[in-house]
Amino acid sequence: MSREETVIAAAEGECRSWVFTPDEGSGPWPAVIFYMDALAIRPALLDMAQRLADGGFVVLLPDLFYRNGPYEEMVPADVFASGNPRSVFGPLMATTDTRRAAEDTDAFLAYLDGRSDVSGSKVGSTGYCMGGALSLAAAATYPERIVAAASFHGGNLATDDELSPHRVVEQIKGRVYIGAADNDGSYPPEMAARLCEALMAGHVDFRHDLYQGAAHGWTMSDFPIYDAAGADRHFEELFSLFGQMLD
Repeated sequence: MSREETVIAAAEGECRSWVFTPDEGSGPWPAVIFYMDALAIRPALLDMAQRLADGGFVVLLPDLFYRNGPYEEMVPADVFASGNPRSVFGPLMATTDTRRAAEDTDAFLAYLDGRSDVSGSKVGSTGYCMGGALSLAAAATYPERIVAAASFHGGNLATDDELSPHRVVEQIKGRVYIGAADNDGSYPPEMAARLCEALMAGHVDFRHDLYQGAAHGWTMSDFPIYDAAGADRHFEELFSLFGQMLD
């Protein structure tokens, strides 16, 4: 495993971050920013980031809850067993949103620009659950840099909120991939239609796939609804997207 921990001076403080590179070779490689889910940094996400890196990328995994200050690592089984999961991660989620994450992304891009093992200026992004919205918002904010953006089981991608990512996706100039679960209360069919309508109105190059039989969070190996086949498929889609769009 090729992993290092660092601190990035983000928009409102020091952001703990992890960087992953392929186990073999010395690079340089194109870069990808990994926008975490609501249960934050934990072993499952570190493993996912390394697997993505081993596909030939430098992967940056920032802790988007840095504004909260130190907090205990969350164990999904315990969080879900609490009976009220949102009471555990809700206060942390409240410390970020699409606007703040987009502001932080400026620092993430600057950090990647300073690494000698990163090739080119084109960057990819992928996000999960809450991170799906952040991935799309970042691509809309930095359309010349983030040329490939993915969202998997992203929630609240097209709502009435003024910070809803569907309001800005028309600014995206690269390619977008949306992987949706067909059992996801945070992303019902009418929301999917609203997002796709916004993407089409903006003439964005995108693909929207429905993962049959999958539930919200299916890519996460430490979730009870983890779907190994669906998770493998999601990696295949990411490798295809980034392989085509990144230098």
